Amino acid sequence: MTTVLIVDDSVVDRKLAGGCLKNSDLEVAFACDGREALDLMADDLPDVVVTDLQMPEVDGLELTKQIRKLHRNIPVILMTAHGNEEVAVSALKAGAASYVPKKNLSRDLEETVRNVLSVATSERAEQQVLESLASVRLEFELGNEISALRPLIMVMQGHMRQLGVCGESDIIRISTALQEGLVNSIEHGNLELDSKLRELKDNSYQKLGDERRKQEPFRSRKVYVTAEFNRGGCRWAIRDEGRGFDPESLPDPRDPANLQRVSGRGLLLIRTFMDEVEFNDTANEITMFRERTS
Repeated sequence: MTTVLIVDDSVVDRKLAGGCLKNSDLEVAFACDGREALDLMADDLPDVVVTDLQMPEVDGLELTKQIRKLHRNIPVILMTAHGNEEVAVSALKAGAASYVPKKNLSRDLEETVRNVLSVATSERAEQQVLESLASVRLEFELGNEISALRPLIMVMQGHMRQLGVCGESDIIRISTALQEGLVNSIEHGNLELDSKLRELKDNSYQKLGDERRKQEPFRSRKVYVTAEFNRGGCRWAIRDEGRGFDPESLPDPRDPANLQRVSGRGLLLIRTFMDEVEFNDTANEITMFRERTS
């Protein structure tokens, strides 16, 4: 049986909201304020909470925040009245799933509850599947537009979170390393842009890059990315179709004398944020490893 917990300090309004659901297959429970609701939820979780906003002790906004913190998979629906619109917006921003004006409860409450439950059930089912996920392998073929990198990295971040590879701060650091590796493959690999041009102040580096994105053979070149995720860590391989270079010719970015140079900054970040970094013989492919840390 699906349980709806209705929270309101007004006996009349609790009965009104409960009456809107009495002829359905939903089981209804009641709490007179946010404190009692949290106490009830500590013993038995409902499937959805429908709450008033203005209540003594723990009001609807604070209740929404606490549910989001303690029981993030339980959706909250607000019952709003004239005059508390600002608080309602704050509660929605804090995590409430929807709202119903009190004057429209008889018409809209049941439909809203069922719609929210439908979405929440799908999310919980998806979360259960993701918890059993053991490994993921992805392959991408990219052009030479930097704008395509952000959504790609967001996909990478999602899989790291799903598999619990590391904490949020490390995900940001790893994402920075991936961004640097991908940009290097596009700009220095496929477009063959010399880092020395970046030292100049006439924007010649960017101008040449824009020109080569329209010229052959540069514009037809691709970047190939393989990403492997499992509960032990992650592996990325990034390969471009440029001519490559001698990796031994790169200045050591860890040498303090080279920290102020534009060239080598990306490699410094990559080597710092990844556990292992390898190049193939022609250095048009970089492989990066990161072990699980959480």
